[in-house]
Amino acid sequence: MKDEPNPRSRRVYWRAASLAGLLTLTLGSAAQTSLRWNGAQPSANAASSAQTLPQPVSGYSAARNDTLPLAAGFDVQQFEAMAQQLVANQRVPGLAMAIVHDGRILSARGYGITDVKAAEPVDGHTVFRLASLSKGVAATMAGVLVNDGTLRWDSKLVDYMPGFQLVDPYAAQQITVADLLSHRVGLTHNTYDRDLENYADYRVLTQKLAYAPMNCQPGTCYGYQNIAFSLIGDVVFAATGDFYSQEVQRRLFKPLGMNDASLGLEGITASARWAKPHVRARGGWVSVTPKPTYYQLPPAAGVNASASDMAQWLLAQTGHRPDVLPAPLLATLHQPLVDTPGETRGSPWRRSRVSSAGYALGWRVYDYAGHRLVFHGGAVQGYRGLVALLPERDLGIAVLWNSESALPSGLLPTILDRAIGMPAERWLDVDFDDPTLYVDAGRPTPAPPGSEASTATAAPR
Repeated sequence: MKDEPNPRSRRVYWRAASLAGLLTLTLGSAAQTSLRWNGAQPSANAASSAQTLPQPVSGYSAARNDTLPLAAGFDVQQFEAMAQQLVANQRVPGLAMAIVHDGRILSARGYGITDVKAAEPVDGHTVFRLASLSKGVAATMAGVLVNDGTLRWDSKLVDYMPGFQLVDPYAAQQITVADLLSHRVGLTHNTYDRDLENYADYRVLTQKLAYAPMNCQPGTCYGYQNIAFSLIGDVVFAATGDFYSQEVQRRLFKPLGMNDASLGLEGITASARWAKPHVRARGGWVSVTPKPTYYQLPPAAGVNASASDMAQWLLAQTGHRPDVLPAPLLATLHQPLVDTPGETRGSPWRRSRVSSAGYALGWRVYDYAGHRLVFHGGAVQGYRGLVALLPERDLGIAVLWNSESALPSGLLPTILDRAIGMPAERWLDVDFDDPTLYVDAGRPTPAPPGSEASTATAAPR
C-alpha cells in the first residue's frame, strides 16, 4: 500500500464564487459554529492557538433555490448503458450506481454479478463495502451530535479520552473533534496503516500513536489518517454512552431509510445479498473473503451500503432531508479546512479537471473545472467506490464496484462533464454508437498506486 502523496506547502487560490459560498457558512446554535478556511497551508511550526476556530456566520443554505439546471444532453439512460458495458464479459464483476438530482432519485441500480464463482445479479439492494466513503458518515455522525449540543467541533479529544498520548504531550492536549475529521492531527500520512494491514489490533495501534513522529502541531497541517481518524468513534461512545455503530444506525441509517446499510464484517456477511470482493488472477477475476483489517475502524472504513442506500445518502447530503441533516450542518461538513494540493495529481480526470483541492470534515472539496465538487473515494482489497456532490446543480453521484479495476472511475467525470456542459473527454473504455460520447478505444491510463481508484490493494482512502 502506498501512502497518499504528501502535499506541497503552497497556497490554493479558489475562484471568487467558490470562496463566497464556502466561507460564509454557519450552524444554527451556539454549539454549531462553522469552521473557516482561507485556502492557505499553515506553517508546520505554527502554535496550536493559531488553529482556525469556529466563527459564527450566516446566510447559507445547502438546498438553495438558485441551483443551475443540468446541461442539455444529460441522459441518465446513457450513463446506465455505460455501467452495463463496464460489466460486460466480466471486465468488472459487479457495479452499483446511484444518481440524484433536485431531490429526486434518477437511478439506483446494480449491474453485473456478485461473485464470479456463484453468480447472482447485482441489484439496487446488493450491498458493497464503502471503505473510506465511511469517513463522510463519521463526520456526519459527529455533526448530528454537534447539532444537538452533545459535542462541539472544538471539543478536545482528551476530554473524552483522558489517557490519549502523542510524542508531544502538549499536542495531545490540543486535538479537537474537527482536527480528527479533517486529518489535521499533526501525524505523518497513513500512520500505522501498514501495521493494521498486517493484522495489528486497533487498540494497540492507538496506544502506539504515543511514539509516532509528527509533522506539525494539531490543526496546522494535513496528514491523511485511518487509525487516528477513527478515534472519533471513541469520542461518540464517550459522549453518548452508546457504541458508534449503534449511534450511526439509530441517528443516520434508520431515519434516512438506508435499510440495507450496515457496519463491519458481520454486517456485510449478514446482508441478504452482497457483492464479494475480487482480485486479479491469471485467469481473470477471483473472489476472495473480505479482508477484516480495516473493519476494525468503523469510522474510517466500516460502512457497507447498496445503491438504494447511497441514493438516500445523496439526497440527505444535497439538503433534501433537513429533518435529519439541517442545511447549515451540511454547509459546515462540506467546508474545506486545509488545502490538499496532492489531490490535483493522481487519476487522469483529477489531473485534467481539478485545479485546487481541500479537505473538509470527512469530505474532500475540489475546484472541478471552475465548479465546486464535494467528493470522496474509497479503496480496500477487492472494492472501490466514489461519491460526489455538485452543489450548484443539486446533483449527487455514487459509484461502487467489487473489484480492483480502475475502469469504473471514469463514470464520475463522464457524468460531471455532461452535467456542467463540458466538451466530451475520453474517460471510459466503452463503445457506443455515438462516437462523440466519451469513447476511448484504448486502455485508460491507470491510476497511481494508493489513489482512490488504484488497481493495487490499498488502504481506505
